[in-house]
Amino acid sequence: MPTDDEVVATASEAAEGMIFSRYKRSAVRDLDITVGFEDGILDIDIYLNPPDDADPDPEAVVEEAIQAAESAVDELFADE
Repeated sequence: MPTDDEVVATASEAAEGMIFSRYKRSAVRDLDITVGFEDGILDIDIYLNPPDDADPDPEAVVEEAIQAAESAVDELFADE
């Protein structure tokens, strides 16, 4: 069974990886990924301040990042 810290780290890394696969690191003005895992409930909050000419749509990228984080955590538990 993964620890809470492992779940949080896995989700954070997956979300960050997804965002930076869509935008250059240097183009992102601010990014804050907050992940909590308590009593089996995963909570993910992402604040993204993208470049002015952001393409793809920042809201879509945030949704993809959340989905990536959830999938990574699902895989973490499936591997146990």
